[in-house]
Amino acid sequence: MSRSLDVYTSLWAMQPHDPTGVKLPYEQVVDMVADAGYRGMALDFGATSAEDIHRILPMMSRAGLRPFLVDFPKTIESLRPVLRLAKKHDAPFVVVIGQVMPLTVAGMIPVIRAWIAMSEEEGMPILFETHRNCITNDLYATLCLLDAVPEMRLCADLSHYVVGREMTLPIPEREMQHMSRILARSDSFQGRVAGRQQVQLQLEFPQNAKWVDLFRDWWAEGLASWRARNDEGSCVYLCELGPPDYAITGPDGREMSNRWDEALTIKGWVEEIWAGLEAAERV
Repeated sequence: MSRSLDVYTSLWAMQPHDPTGVKLPYEQVVDMVADAGYRGMALDFGATSAEDIHRILPMMSRAGLRPFLVDFPKTIESLRPVLRLAKKHDAPFVVVIGQVMPLTVAGMIPVIRAWIAMSEEEGMPILFETHRNCITNDLYATLCLLDAVPEMRLCADLSHYVVGREMTLPIPEREMQHMSRILARSDSFQGRVAGRQQVQLQLEFPQNAKWVDLFRDWWAEGLASWRARNDEGSCVYLCELGPPDYAITGPDGREMSNRWDEALTIKGWVEEIWAGLEAAERV
């Protein structure tokens, strides 16, 4: 039995990837990602056309990169072709940012169950991302969904809940417990540091250090939780630092940090966390 950490980056984060604002050709993006030691790349139907996703998939395969797909289904049935495409290209799962958004938890439950049933029919796992402007928009509603649908699994991007709930430091214990529940139900994790008012902070700015420390602790908790639940398999961690308007820009419109370098920093952090967890288990 063996466990591995598979660190991915995102095509969305690579278009553009740094303050120059230059969007590299897909072939160059694929080579750059592979050379940096990433296991794969997330392909986001919310940011990239289906035509371009079909174009880049063979390039990734030739470079030894594995995809996972991120879909924003606006109907129940519209998820199905994405599940089939993911299965065809050996993706580990599909991340769902569901655009079917009933107003009540009671209304949300059958939507979640329908997508899970479809996932089982198609033989492709799905994870519901904790994300704004989708069915998991609200932290409390999502916690209610987890209680109502025990088979619901998540992809944890905690940045959305930090900024969505305008969390303050130190995070109240009750909120920390809520976030721990999210992490305990998550089979994949995403790397971005948010603050109370901004969804994506620069890692090296000293005023952001307290938020960086918080997120590193959460990632460590999430990876430890995953290892406690899984004796074998691969844990997928996505470095997803979005371009403007996610990335903060100055008056000239230029990004204030280099997201490519920051993503590699996060990659190094989580690999270090993973190695530490492995070493602790051997003692």
